[in-house]
Parts: sequence; C-alpha cells; structure tokens
Amino acid sequence: MKIDSFHHIQKDTVYRGLHKLSWDEVLEQYSGFHVPVKQMNQFHGAGSEMHQFVDIFTIPEISLISQVIEFFQSNAIAYDPEYVFWDVRSSVQSIHTSGQLHKEITKNLEKYLTNSSRIAELLDRLISHDKKLFLISNSGFPFINAGMTYMVGADWLDKFDVVIINARKPDFFISNKRPFRMYNHDTNSTLWHRVSQLEKGCVYSEGNLFDLQRFTGWSGSKVLYFGDHVYTDLADATLHHGWRTGAIIPELTDEINALNKEEFKRDVILMVGLQDLIEKYQDIAPDDLLNSWQMELITIKKRTKDLINPHFGSIFRTFHNPTYFSRRLHRFADIYTASLSNLLHYSVDHQFYPRRGALAHENMFES
Repeated sequence: MKIDSFHHIQKDTVYRGLHKLSWDEVLEQYSGFHVPVKQMNQFHGAGSEMHQFVDIFTIPEISLISQVIEFFQSNAIAYDPEYVFWDVRSSVQSIHTSGQLHKEITKNLEKYLTNSSRIAELLDRLISHDKKLFLISNSGFPFINAGMTYMVGADWLDKFDVVIINARKPDFFISNKRPFRMYNHDTNSTLWHRVSQLEKGCVYSEGNLFDLQRFTGWSGSKVLYFGDHVYTDLADATLHHGWRTGAIIPELTDEINALNKEEFKRDVILMVGLQDLIEKYQDIAPDDLLNSWQMELITIKKRTKDLINPHFGSIFRTFHNPTYFSRRLHRFADIYTASLSNLLHYSVDHQFYPRRGALAHENMFES
C-alpha cells in the first residue's frame, strides 16, 4: 500500500497479492483509512505491524511476497501473511549473507550495473579540487572491487582516501564498540594489529564513525555523504553527527520524464485551477456545479497518477499530501538525485538552497 505523510492510505494503492482491494475491503481490513503511528513508526522503517520498503534492493522482495500471496489466494490455500513476510525475508537475507547474490551479480555485471565514465569523471574532478573521498559499504571487498572496477576502473582504490567494508550500517553510525581492522585484499583476510590511523590505498573492515572522525577530522556539515537507503545510510549520519546527506533514488529518472510530458503539465494547470475554484466558491456555487468540479478534479488526479505509475503513482506524492517516504526523505536527506553523476552539471563549490514554500498562514501575502 501507499501511505501519505499523515499516515492516511491512498485510494487504489492497496493490494493483496496482485489483487487491488476495494475501498470497502480496506475499511474492513484496517477499520478506517488511517494507520496508527504505533504500527509503523519505529525509526528504521519497521513498525510493530508494518514494514516500509525504501530502496531498490527491496523491489524483488516486494514482488516475491506479492507473487506468493497471489498463488495462495488463487489456489484457496490458507496462509498467515506475517509468516509469508518473514519466510520471504529470511530467504532474501540468506542468499544475501551466503554470498549467492553477490556471486550472481558479479558474473553478470553488465546486467546490473552501468558502465559509465561519468562516475570516474566526477571522482577525478573532486580530487582535482582537493576534496577527500571515502566509501563505506556493508558488503565485502570482492563484491565491491568487482563493481567499482567495472564502473570506475581498475585504479578505483587510488581515488579514495578511506575505504571501509563490512561496515554493518546503521550500527556503524551509532556504536563505538567495534574498532577498525586492516583488510588484506590479496589474501581476502583481516589482520589483527591495532589500527591507529587510516591510510590512503588501504582497505579497512568494520569500525565505527566515531573513530573515522577521530582519525580524519571529518565531521559535521563539512561532510557530504551519499547513500541509497534513507534509514540505513542517511538517518543516523545526519541526526547524530550533523553530516550533510544525499539520497540516490533511481526512480527519479522515470518520474521526471513523466513530469515533463505536455499532458502532465496541462493536467497540473487544470488541477490547480479547479482546486482554486472549489476552495473559493464552495460556499456559494450550486451543488451540481461543485460536484462536477470535484469529479473532474478526481479524474485529473487519477490521470496524473497513471502517467507516473498506474499502480501506485508517484513515490513522492499522494492525491493530497506528500508520501510517508517523501516525508522521511526530506527529514534525512539534504539533496536527492537519480544518479551521483548528475553532480557533474554543477561546479564543485555550488551551493543548493531550499525553495521557499508558503505556509498556510502566509497565503495572505501572495500577490
């Protein structure tokens, strides 16, 4: 399902398996159209009864859950939805931790990764302007090395001042109990001697952010850190340590393409005009005219939703409010983009400023 920033369920976005639930079925299931905060508001996206899927890695997991439930529904097999979730989650985690997933991706890099010179170009530009670069990943070195070599080149390690593997984010950002260990990539093993500094060209395993800041002096708003998971990568870094953060959201490309279509722009103009008419004349317009405006508004909203995604619409908006994901994104990310290489369109010292939006009580000042 899709939920807005105030925990309201958006109409026509609730599915059981591959079957879209009617409004009556949603009402029966949830006793209303509002999801209580206790069900979904634990910090890292997993409430007591609901789990939020927030990155590209979870797309196949969502698909598998939907397909399994659809199979059970179609064949009249009794099942417990919670067990389906945990069984699928366990299966996904097992192929991830066992290395099976990494092996499959490594054998088919051209299928899963983009081989582009733009990332290497961006890194080289930053280096030429004396910027310090670091990489923090939960993955092991063989997998990282294969991907980075494919995308950036065999000399990718020389471009980073610090490389950290097996970081165990988000614990990396909040616990200081695990020290860094030197990693030997020739023998694929960690060394036992105490790490007292972080050297360029070396690879370090585990560790914690407190030691990273102590060894490097990188702290606060001087740091800009990019990640593709709002909670695991960005939340603790900005909330506890004051880092500037950037989110990588691949879905942005398709969404922006939809927003730039002429029919979408036309519908947005019509939608805003209708909303203004309804708000201004709702107390004096005849009921039949007001109803026709409201029905037309619903039609236009559905049309704009379908232009982006016919099942769920935008990941950033519902019909009336920002999505719950959008709310969390703006809380934990200073900027967001579909690809890191988009920074090539800006100078190294470019400053981004938040757009000023009118608050409800400020509308009186509009001309």
